[in-house]
Amino acid sequence: MCEAQRSKTLIAHAMHNFNIKSISRGSEIQKPHFFILNKGMNSGKPLQMPCPNCFVFTCETEQEREFYYWLIFGLWRSKSFLPYLRGSVIPFIILRDFYTSIHAGSIEAKTNLEQFQKNIAVLKLLELKEKQFHENLRLIEDVRKSIFYRYRNKRG
Repeated sequence: MCEAQRSKTLIAHAMHNFNIKSISRGSEIQKPHFFILNKGMNSGKPLQMPCPNCFVFTCETEQEREFYYWLIFGLWRSKSFLPYLRGSVIPFIILRDFYTSIHAGSIEAKTNLEQFQKNIAVLKLLELKEKQFHENLRLIEDVRKSIFYRYRNKRG
């Protein structure tokens, strides 16, 4: 490994400033945060709202929150957490394995930050398009219902 690569890796290791823990009811979180599903085949999926089976991921700044949210989103979409799942009936991921995966992903992302930021921009655009697509499908379904409803009312 050349000296420039080594220094980038050291910087990436030094910029590791987050906390992950199991969520507890009634606790108020002051720092920038998001939630991560920890049970089922979607373990590792980042969430905006808490659910019963999730971790809470806290950071110091909103910029760090954004970085880690999209890093974890990318790792989840690429099924990077699947090898860490345990359990035969309801699979789950433990904190240690989740940390390991996040740490490896953050080092990779921070050593090539410019490309990672481009990837985040593309992911955000794709998420927006997916939401628009689902909204269009919902509107089409509403129109179908209203057409049948009008037909039914004319008969009766």
